[in-house]
Amino acid sequence: MSPTELVIALFAAAFVDHDPEAARQLMTPDYIQHNAQIATGAEGLAALIPMVEQSGMSVTTHRVISEGDLVVLHSTFENADAFGAPTLAAFDVFRVEDGKVAEHWDNLQAVPEVTASGRGMTDGPTQITDLDRTQENKELVLGFVRDVLGGAAPQNAPMYLDPAVYMQHNPNLADGLEGLIAGTKAWAEQGFVITKFEPQIVVAEGNFVFVASDATVSEKPWAFFDLWRVEDGKIVEHWDVVAPTPAEMAHDNGKF
Repeated sequence: MSPTELVIALFAAAFVDHDPEAARQLMTPDYIQHNAQIATGAEGLAALIPMVEQSGMSVTTHRVISEGDLVVLHSTFENADAFGAPTLAAFDVFRVEDGKVAEHWDNLQAVPEVTASGRGMTDGPTQITDLDRTQENKELVLGFVRDVLGGAAPQNAPMYLDPAVYMQHNPNLADGLEGLIAGTKAWAEQGFVITKFEPQIVVAEGNFVFVASDATVSEKPWAFFDLWRVEDGKIVEHWDVVAPTPAEMAHDNGKF
């Protein structure tokens, strides 16, 4: 199986078929877990599966993006109270090694009833196009992350996106560059100031570029999992899942 096929099979075994044995067969025994609530190792995920089934949790995967040995799933979990809220938006990232799923990172965020842009956290285009521009699009997005989100040269934002077209799925931000600036300012006024924003995982496929970043917000660790869609050399759409990084975890692997 390809890395994408392996990951989709594991996700289905865990969250659709609720089959711990099938899941074990798809993972390395020393499967590295970064979800703060789940023990590391294949048995950590296998032990979770009966609880998932009993809870009535269901999942819908909207986007699958892969590059090399990394696969990203963009999903919505329903009946997900065991993980923090009735409905959660999620990014799951898996690393495949020697025909098995070897490592997992994720970020989860409660889905609100109302958003600033009127868009949901997971709706919008899903089709992967422009495969020949993958590297170009990756470099564009990483430049935007470095200059605008990381603060190296925020005045360069128009180089990376069309201010009038930028479609926003972050529930707290309105569309366009003005929406991003206003939202960032409002967040700072509430005491949330970003002093570190460092990409840790980057996965690009055609017109989609995913970046998971380790951040410091008001001296506390946060994780930002972002997905951008690029069209004709400009960023045109953005989704994200943002969460504080817990101080205590069920393992010693850290968030990243």
